Amino acid sequence: MKADNGTVTPLMKQYNAIKVKHPGALLLFRVGDFYETFGEDAVKASRILDIVLTKRGAGSSSEVALAGFPHHSLDTYLPKLVRAGERVAICDQLEDPKSVKGIVKRGVTELVTPGVSFNDQVLERRSNNYLAALHFGKTETGVSFLDISTGEFITAQGDKSYIGKLLQSLAPAEVLFCKREKETFMERYGPDFRYYALEPWVFNYDTAYESLTRQFSTATLKGFGIEGIAEGIISAGAILHYLSETQHHEISHIATISRLEEDKYVWLDRFTVRNLELLFPQHPEGVPLIQVLDQTVTPMGARLLKKWVVLPLKDVAQIRRRLDTVEDLTKHSELLAELTLHLKQINDLERLISKVAVRRVNPRELVQLAKALEAILPIQKALALSDIPALQRLAAQLAPCDGLREEIRNVLKPEPPMLTNQGNMINEGVNAELDELRAIAFSGKDYLAQLQQREVKNTGISSLKIAYNKVFGYYLEVSNAHKDKVPASWIRKQTLVNAERYITEELKTYEEKILNAEERIFTIEFGLFNDLVLHALDYVAQVQQNARVIGIIDCLSSFAGIALSSNYVKPDVSESHVLEIKEGRHPVIEKQLPLGEAYVPNDIFLDNEEQQIIIITGPNMAGKSALLRQTALIVLMAQIGSFVPAAAASLGIIDKIFTRVGASDNLSKGESTFMVEMTETASILNNLSDRSLVLMDEIGRGTSTYDGISIAWAIVEHLHNHPKFKAKTLFATHYHELNQLAEDLPRVKNFNVSVKETGGKILFMRKLVEGGSEHSFGIHVAQMAGMPNNVVLRADEIMHHLEKEKVSEQAPQQKMKDVPKSNYQLSMFELHDPQLVRLKELMEHLDINTITPVEALLKLNELKLLLQEKPVSR
Repeated sequence: MKADNGTVTPLMKQYNAIKVKHPGALLLFRVGDFYETFGEDAVKASRILDIVLTKRGAGSSSEVALAGFPHHSLDTYLPKLVRAGERVAICDQLEDPKSVKGIVKRGVTELVTPGVSFNDQVLERRSNNYLAALHFGKTETGVSFLDISTGEFITAQGDKSYIGKLLQSLAPAEVLFCKREKETFMERYGPDFRYYALEPWVFNYDTAYESLTRQFSTATLKGFGIEGIAEGIISAGAILHYLSETQHHEISHIATISRLEEDKYVWLDRFTVRNLELLFPQHPEGVPLIQVLDQTVTPMGARLLKKWVVLPLKDVAQIRRRLDTVEDLTKHSELLAELTLHLKQINDLERLISKVAVRRVNPRELVQLAKALEAILPIQKALALSDIPALQRLAAQLAPCDGLREEIRNVLKPEPPMLTNQGNMINEGVNAELDELRAIAFSGKDYLAQLQQREVKNTGISSLKIAYNKVFGYYLEVSNAHKDKVPASWIRKQTLVNAERYITEELKTYEEKILNAEERIFTIEFGLFNDLVLHALDYVAQVQQNARVIGIIDCLSSFAGIALSSNYVKPDVSESHVLEIKEGRHPVIEKQLPLGEAYVPNDIFLDNEEQQIIIITGPNMAGKSALLRQTALIVLMAQIGSFVPAAAASLGIIDKIFTRVGASDNLSKGESTFMVEMTETASILNNLSDRSLVLMDEIGRGTSTYDGISIAWAIVEHLHNHPKFKAKTLFATHYHELNQLAEDLPRVKNFNVSVKETGGKILFMRKLVEGGSEHSFGIHVAQMAGMPNNVVLRADEIMHHLEKEKVSEQAPQQKMKDVPKSNYQLSMFELHDPQLVRLKELMEHLDINTITPVEALLKLNELKLLLQEKPVSR
């Protein structure tokens, strides 16, 4: 698009001027009844939206790509653009085209980004849609999260690990940071997030502090508990600046900010959140913990539960309060069923009242808000009448909002249209003029018939007719035979051959009313609706409080429901240093088992005095990893206030959970499995505490055997001999050499996941028993996995050679040099396959000279069945 050279139209000049102000956004430019995109934006839009790409001014020097869609389809197309990662500037007509000569004034009325949206098609109903901002200080980083759709605003400050954990746990849709810090952001946290870089001047402490106090109408930030965290304040100020930049000025629903204090919640580093699959599975077919725990029935409850899962509590009193309430609900199943029934009637209170605050609510949503508030009443009554103090306290926190409910019910029709310009949304009896206009607009024939009958009666002209044409409008027609009866007040407008046409003041007044009635109806209805929204603004804080309380009730009810349906028990949570689980089960795996198959439970005991570290040996696939994960998940579930899958559980508070479970290559960054493993392990060893729970699975397997054993050995010694902290540890390994540690370190105990071996077959018992395991059964597992038989047999031959040479003084390299060479011409009976050895024995005892044909067939079938046998697993 060229500069002003006579070929650029006034419309394109206007477009160019607005586009320059929003260079990073895709501009939707309102032209008449369409939103148009031009140039590169049009190419992008046509690809993302699958709409036709055309050209404006084809063949001329100002030719430009063009793609558009009808303005009423905005809610269909806008979400697609935002989900594709686009920032979308919506440019509307700011004047009525009918009243303007020349070009209509236009301007950007909203900038929608992945992290700033109210559109229901963009937002995930059961998840928060956070916008995050980072400020990198000299020693610590500040981070803030805002969900503009609910008004939730939180901030925190800490080292890069803590900030990384929060980013992964809360999964913001968009992250803001200073342009100068892009390299730092990408190195630490990118490119997993959509981001937008702001100018350096935005990240100013004084400006941020002033923005926050102005937003909350306070003199200081002390009341929010964030006065002392400068980096957090700067990041929060950057978010408010961004809202202003994206044309979001009506944000009264953002009325408070809270601090995420690191020492209030269990430390879960980002590796642990990922490894335990709390919110997201690591594999497409996987099932995360939240999917099992989440039986909430309201959006507020679902969003709150996600935060509870990634922010387990450390305060014993608070945990016990949640557990006690869940226990009370499990004992009152009728109350639980009643609460669930009423909770299901409650729509998204948080997002509905936020739409009220930003003036984006539609009539149908206001009716939904009233219905949701209506459904709170029986919940409040049921809780108040219960004999459970915690529930009675929650009932007292619910505000009935009678005035708002009644006003919405009185003003709006029960099923109003979604759009405010469609009319028919206001009840009869609300406004006298509106009722009269409706009578005129929608009952015009009746009115005219009544007027005609009245004039016939008054004048005695029996043939009087009322009619309409575009020239005269409404008129009275009198035949020549009766024209002498026409009153003097009638005004003659036209003479015909057989009749005269007249108008009256009443008819002209009616005509004006009926022609303008529809437009006036929309104006009055829109005004009444706006008055209702303004009235609702007075209830924003009360409805937000209701939403928070309903979310808590929903989460606790969900915990009670799953405890009853899944046979969970109430854990005993205390300040002790003992972790004891009787017959613990994995909450996710037990749900995935085939029908009729029971999960094999296991006991775990860890303390700081006798059994601080358990080394678990056993073959792959025996269930070591599941046992590690289930221990962490049971602890985590207990500390969010949920019952746990076990026969009994006594848990001393855990303040940090660390996991090094499973391979997690980061090859895209050029890091090997071993490098990632060592990075995660280093993070664990550098952040230990006396109440840590450490879960390590197959440490050292990414390097050579002797390196791996050495590293694993040194790690166990470090955990045992740490001068300050006795971290409770489960250490799963296939290095049987580590069993030696139990003899040298008093708080290290050996356990193994038992396996039965009979006749060359293995049966996984999945039971943890005391003592070390001497055999990994790796070759058996390879055979079960479908490894080609010649590979399995060759591996078995090599293993037998190495085991035979174990007692010798040979160096490892020499042992490997002496491995028998592979020879595919070898007799199959020279190999060490148990099935083939048995086959050889049967053949040796067979006398082919005396055997009958029938016996030979039976023996052949026996040999065939022997070769078909597979190792057994469960």
